[in-house]
Amino acid sequence: KRSDKEKGDTYAYATGKTVEAFLPVFDNLERALGATQQDFEGLQKGVQMTFDGLTATLEKLGVTAYGAPGETFDPNLHNAVMHVEDESLGQNVVAEVFQTGFQCGEKVIRFAMVKVAN
Repeated sequence: KRSDKEKGDTYAYATGKTVEAFLPVFDNLERALGATQQDFEGLQKGVQMTFDGLTATLEKLGVTAYGAPGETFDPNLHNAVMHVEDESLGQNVVAEVFQTGFQCGEKVIRFAMVKVAN
């Protein structure tokens, strides 16, 4: 019983710390939704700043994003959903990324969804 309680407490603590790291991003999005401005450039700048904050939070948690056009296709990291013949690209090269992949250390959290050339 004690071991199960310790596991539960550890999980709750880890979850709480993770959520706490994302709260500034939540706050920024909440403020953006509450704004009554009609300034598109200001909104775009705010969204970019929020995205940068989210990226920094993920990095602090040890999560890295991957999946960019030009990378070599790796079935352990990428999920190929399309194929294209393109002589300007090499064999098994990522031509387009539909969804960025994420990993924490060696563990893949989400595979990158990509279009592969040749």
